[in-house]
Amino acid sequence: MAANGSRRHFSFVLHGHLPYVLGHGGWPHGTDWLFEAACETYLPLLRTFRQLLDEGIKARVTMGITPVLAEQLADPAFAAGLGDYVEIKIRAAHDDAAAFHAAGQAELASLADAWRDFYGAARAEFQDALAGDIIGAFRELQEEDALELVTCAATHAYLPLLGREESIGLQIRAAVNAHRRHFGRAPAGFWLPECAYRPGYEWRYPLEPWSARPARPRPGLEESLSRAGLKYFVVDTHLLTGGKTLGVYAARFEALRRIYQQMRAGAEPSTPGADLTPHRPYYVGAADPAVACFVRDAETGLVVWSGEHGYPGDGWYLDFHKKHFPGGLRYWRVTAAAADMGAKEPYRPAEVPARITENADHFASLVRRLLSQESAPSPMLTAPYDAELFGHWWHEGPAWLGEVLRRLDAAPDVELATCGEYLERFAPDVAVALPEGSWGEGGFHGIWLNPDTEWSWRLIYELEDELVEEAAASRSPLAERLFEQALREFMLLTASDWQFLINTGTARDYAESRLRGHHDSARRLLALAGREREGAPPSREEMDYLAGLEQTDRLFPDLKAAWFSPL
Repeated sequence: MAANGSRRHFSFVLHGHLPYVLGHGGWPHGTDWLFEAACETYLPLLRTFRQLLDEGIKARVTMGITPVLAEQLADPAFAAGLGDYVEIKIRAAHDDAAAFHAAGQAELASLADAWRDFYGAARAEFQDALAGDIIGAFRELQEEDALELVTCAATHAYLPLLGREESIGLQIRAAVNAHRRHFGRAPAGFWLPECAYRPGYEWRYPLEPWSARPARPRPGLEESLSRAGLKYFVVDTHLLTGGKTLGVYAARFEALRRIYQQMRAGAEPSTPGADLTPHRPYYVGAADPAVACFVRDAETGLVVWSGEHGYPGDGWYLDFHKKHFPGGLRYWRVTAAAADMGAKEPYRPAEVPARITENADHFASLVRRLLSQESAPSPMLTAPYDAELFGHWWHEGPAWLGEVLRRLDAAPDVELATCGEYLERFAPDVAVALPEGSWGEGGFHGIWLNPDTEWSWRLIYELEDELVEEAAASRSPLAERLFEQALREFMLLTASDWQFLINTGTARDYAESRLRGHHDSARRLLALAGREREGAPPSREEMDYLAGLEQTDRLFPDLKAAWFSPL
């Protein structure tokens, strides 16, 4: 570890998130996503962090676990389902090994045995070492100062496009409350879903008929975070350096162009210049108390994320896309970035450690070089990634992560530090006014607001209006219960995952079904609440419907109707 006097710092920032899938399907879309991520990402990451701690190394990773993910990992149904999922995978590996042996494919049969051992170890770790409590394991690492756990919008809603401050207040309040309940302390950091930020300005809805309403002043997201006691968030590089922000959709989609022009012509401050380094935090806007932003380093991002230049594209690593059915296990290596599925060659684990070593050496050297070039005092290089990249998308990712942290911990000129720890020690002395944008393609909102997803925002804006009307009404305890479950359905409706799945074409039917289902459920609950206020209580069948939703969509059990209000 570097001596404190050198004051050059580094932190991985990992964003762990999955939408709410418990009770909403299994395979191919649903809870299998959650079980995959647990076996391939969360358990391997926990193992990596624990191994480092046993070696005397505190990883100092800034680890985000979204409230909706935490609710699922803590649900007893997750623990029961994970055991069944692992058993299926072990049987598939056994069957594959037998079939490969019969076909004379000894190399593939050996890989099948390795998969059997992989899932057997995952089951033993989850059931025995962790006693079925992944959330508790992360909390324990935080208590040992190996990690800092941060939060996110409750259901990963795309905050800049929500039409009401009440909706933003609900997402943030539910998030902070759930984080405190799961991890024993309030969070200091907040991962903006999709790193999507909106400054304060005279905002108008992007879609008709709502766009006919008068523009109204809205606070920047940093002000809402400040009022909830949060201290920092993370943004993409171009929001600081003034890179391109308008995505490819704007040329053909009036709603996206309209909101971009509002931002440019309204109260958006001048774009910060490229002379500002991403290797330090900045205070944002005029929030009081002040809220800081950490900025993604582009060069370290490229060598991990790039399909052409990134480490996961190394030909010796396990290929994510080619799978053997019916078990869905993977037996082939990347081979080459442009290799056809039929040209993929068998995975060879013996070749992998050398590749991990080389890639870890390169990344650690890159971090040290970038920090050594900084003239600003006490620089901080922040490397944010989706957590599911490590292990799920990139099988070798957790091992690589551990090797990088070992190298940087031993480096004489770098100190590992979480974002919150760094902020406490080195308060920013520069404030910036950030433009609007995200880390999606094009840097703006086009992945989530485009011709294919416009209808989903109409559902959201319609329901927001109805919720605001109901929130103002006087309610009985039963109507309050109906309203609170309607808020849960609304929160699930607003998850940014649905527009992303529609836009990418993966699980499009599932995403559309989830959007319409939560919208219709919320509206029916609001109608029942309205009728109950007028003296017509719900029938037995309608009460069963409410109870069924409370069981299926049971996240945020302590949610309060009062949380649906501006911060």
